[in-house]
Amino acid sequence: MNAAITAFVTHLRHERRVSPHTLDNYRRDLDAAASWCDERGIADWADLDVHGVRSLVAARHRKGAAPSSLARLLSSLRTFYNWLIREGAAGANPAADVRAPKRRRPLPKTLDVDEVSQLLDADPGQDPVAVRDRAILELFYSSGLRLAELVGLDEADLDLPSREITVLGKGNKQRRLPVGAKAAAALKRWLALRADLAGPDEPALFVSNRGTRLARGSVAARLKRRAAEAGLPGRLHPHKLRHSFATHLLESSGDLRAVQELLGHADIGTTQIYTHLDFQRLAKVYDEAHPRARRRDEEDSG
Repeated sequence: MNAAITAFVTHLRHERRVSPHTLDNYRRDLDAAASWCDERGIADWADLDVHGVRSLVAARHRKGAAPSSLARLLSSLRTFYNWLIREGAAGANPAADVRAPKRRRPLPKTLDVDEVSQLLDADPGQDPVAVRDRAILELFYSSGLRLAELVGLDEADLDLPSREITVLGKGNKQRRLPVGAKAAAALKRWLALRADLAGPDEPALFVSNRGTRLARGSVAARLKRRAAEAGLPGRLHPHKLRHSFATHLLESSGDLRAVQELLGHADIGTTQIYTHLDFQRLAKVYDEAHPRARRRDEEDSG
């Protein structure tokens, strides 16, 4: 079995010109599979069937292998067996229909309500850039915009009397969003000073010191700076405000469909991640407040 691995790696190196890093990955994955087979008395690659491959993946998963590592192992086995079949050393590919465990999506990080207030309650004064930044922060949190949606806004997209804004989301899909009272006030204040920065023919709602549309990187840098000035721990990025908007709205309303529409998610499954965030908060409250939960902790500590 080891001789077959060596011949396969040689084939990859000389005929397919695979990079050294990829060769090391193939060798590592296939050596692990060969070792597992040896422990179970499987002496030929042709004798490993689909049930064996599933058992191999399950065993490595129990030992803590990440879903990404297991996916790479299966990819290595599929490629290896395709080569074995061409060489006449195997009749079928036992890894062809085996799937790795799904990767767990990391939960998005959010600000709590007090941290949002800490960020937004500072007076920007009369400096146009500071007033602009405050309007950006308020709009992110008020309407749950993506960064690309915010920088793509034109002044004409904002209907301040109706407190609504039209954004162009993914797939060039338009959606109309409400603008909160505080965000509307911040935007009104910014519009009064916008002409101090904007070029004469610039349609963008948010502009830079050069008078042109504000770039994504500039928005991210300004948010990071404003968070540091407000004394917030950790890094603040635009999506963190979008996540905070969705989480706080879901906590208050419980209306997942409405949050889906406001965020512009095509699939409600994407929005459901915020229900996990809400459950985490509820679980923490339970652990801190429920008498039986407290008693259990006290018993454990005793």
